[in-house]
Amino acid sequence: MTNDPFRASKHPKSAQDTNPWQHKAAQSEPAYTSPSPPKEQPGERIAKALARAGLCSRREAERWIEDGRIQVNGVVLESPAFNVTAQDRISVDGRPVDSPEATRVWRYHKPDGLVTTHRDPQGRETVFDHLPEDLPRVISVGRLDLSSEGLLLLTNDGGLARSLELPSTGWLRRYRVRAFGRVNQEELAELAHGITVDGITYGPIDAVLDRAETANAWITVSIREGKNREVRRVLEAIGLKVNRLIRVSYGPFQLGKMPPGSVEEVAPAALREMLGPLMPEPPARYTNRPKRPERPALEEAPPVKTGRRGPKPPPKSAKTRVSLLEEEAARREASKAKSRSGRPAKPGEKPKPPYGLRPDGNKRAQTSAKPRKPTR
Repeated sequence: MTNDPFRASKHPKSAQDTNPWQHKAAQSEPAYTSPSPPKEQPGERIAKALARAGLCSRREAERWIEDGRIQVNGVVLESPAFNVTAQDRISVDGRPVDSPEATRVWRYHKPDGLVTTHRDPQGRETVFDHLPEDLPRVISVGRLDLSSEGLLLLTNDGGLARSLELPSTGWLRRYRVRAFGRVNQEELAELAHGITVDGITYGPIDAVLDRAETANAWITVSIREGKNREVRRVLEAIGLKVNRLIRVSYGPFQLGKMPPGSVEEVAPAALREMLGPLMPEPPARYTNRPKRPERPALEEAPPVKTGRRGPKPPPKSAKTRVSLLEEEAARREASKAKSRSGRPAKPGEKPKPPYGLRPDGNKRAQTSAKPRKPTR
C-alpha cells in the first residue's frame, strides 16, 4: 500500500492544486462589467433651442456652430452636441438671444407665383416677402411649388415644423387638382396600391374624380407622404398634365374660405386640441442676467379664527383690558366736562359749574327782569 496523501484525502484534487498558475491568471484578469448607459444631460440641444426661438432651422443652426457664430456663456461652441438650460446665456454673432416665445401657428393662403423659401438665388419673390410686417420670424411647414397654391402652415417653432412635415407623422394632405387629359375613376382607383415613377416608389394615393370637362378634369387627391412634386409626377405617369394645384387641408388644418394672401393665427386652445401629443412643452426661459439669489422663506402667520362677523381679534391680556377700561373712564369724564362747560377742561383746571349753579353747588337767585306771574 502506497502512502499517497492525495489518495488518502477524502476530497479530489482541484485545478488549482494541479495547475496553480491558472488561479493566478484568473485573479490578474479584471472582471467584465457591462458599460453603464450615458447619463442624460439636463436641458435641450442648442440647435433645438435656436430653432424654437425662431432664429433658424436645426440644420442651419448646426452650420452656424461650425462657422463659430454661436456662443454660450461667452464661450464659442465647436460642436452641436451641447445642451443648454434656462440659466445659460446664448448669443449669435455677439447679440443675445431672447427667450423663445410660446408655440404659435398661422394659416396662410399661398397665391400662385411665390417661392416657399427665405432666400431665392434666382431673385424671385418669396412667400416671406409678402407676409405682414407685424408677424414675427416664422418657418414654413413643408413647401409648395412655385405654381402651387393653397394652405401653407407657418410657425415660430422650428422643432414643431420639422415634426409636422415628416412622413412618419401620417397627416393627410388633400389637394384639388385640375389636370389636362381624360381619365376615369377606375384608373384613379389603381393609385390606391401605390405606383413607381422613375425609380421612386410612392405610397397609396386616394384619388377621386369630381367632374370631367371637355379637356380638363377636376380631381381630389389625398396623400400622406408628401414627397417632392408627388401629385404632379403621379398624375403625369397616367397621362394627365396638372395645370392647377390647390392644397385645401393639411392634417386637421383647413383652408376654408380664406382669400389668397391672407394670414390667420390659430387660437392657442384650438392649437392644443389639433396637435395633441405633438404640441411641444413650454420653452425654457433663457436669460442674459445672472441668477438671482434665493430669498429666505417667510414664516407662516398663525391661523386666524373666523366668526360670523369676520375674523376675531387675538385675545388681550388682563393688563391690556385694565388699560382699556381706564382709557374709557377718562374719555367719559372728559365728555361730561365738555358738556357742562362747553369746552374740555385743561389739565389742572377746575371745571366750571353749569349755568344756574354757584361754585358751592347751590342755585343762584333769579335775576331775570321779566315779572313773575302772580300766583293765586
